[in-house]
Amino acid sequence: MMMQEQIREEAGGAMLFDASLASGVDNDWFDPGYWRARDALEVQGGGRGGVAMIDTPAGACVLRHYHRGGLVARFNRDRYLWTGAAHTRSFAEFRLLAHIAALELPAPQPVAARLRRHGLFYTGDLITRRIDGAHTLAQCLADGRLDADLARETGALVARFHREGIWHADLNAHNVLVTSEALYLIDFDRGALRTPAEAWRLANLARLRRSLVKLGAAERIPDFQAANWGPLVYGYERTMGA
Repeated sequence: MMMQEQIREEAGGAMLFDASLASGVDNDWFDPGYWRARDALEVQGGGRGGVAMIDTPAGACVLRHYHRGGLVARFNRDRYLWTGAAHTRSFAEFRLLAHIAALELPAPQPVAARLRRHGLFYTGDLITRRIDGAHTLAQCLADGRLDADLARETGALVARFHREGIWHADLNAHNVLVTSEALYLIDFDRGALRTPAEAWRLANLARLRRSLVKLGAAERIPDFQAANWGPLVYGYERTMGA
């Protein structure tokens, strides 16, 4: 089904949504308490503020509130400077995910996004379709399931996005989801479309490698470089050249 993007402006903010999935979306959809009262909420950790798994009329979804990271989060937890709706984290990620969906690449399907104005600042939220039966690549590493085949598939996954000029701002082992049928990339906050260039592509791969090493891949897997990272790069380069 083709996406039907619509914007609903309201006092204090606006909502952007796919009318083919969520024509009845309203502010309640972005309130975890609303879903908790209906026994349709499961909160999971991860990321800066965790995410809420919600059962909506559009199906099983993930609700995420945008939180700041780093030192700035100590005095500003979730507010960002307002420079226009199109530049908000929530609207930008929604539209990037919509572009990814149009390319039929494996990533979460966007359902709705919201921004709320607070003077010179705004807060944002995003709802995407849930990917069921998934484990992160980090979990696969911890469980001893990161073998050469999975590494090759991971490299091929990243290459599919890079071939389309899609840059992931935080490519790490927590943002690769593994299911029995396919692999997915998630969390495209601050992601962007870029002119194809070797420099940013290699930097993206290096970020993924640092993530795996930080999670103990070199200690968990004998000869990690040859046994896993080599196959990952092979899968990446083969797909890039296809």
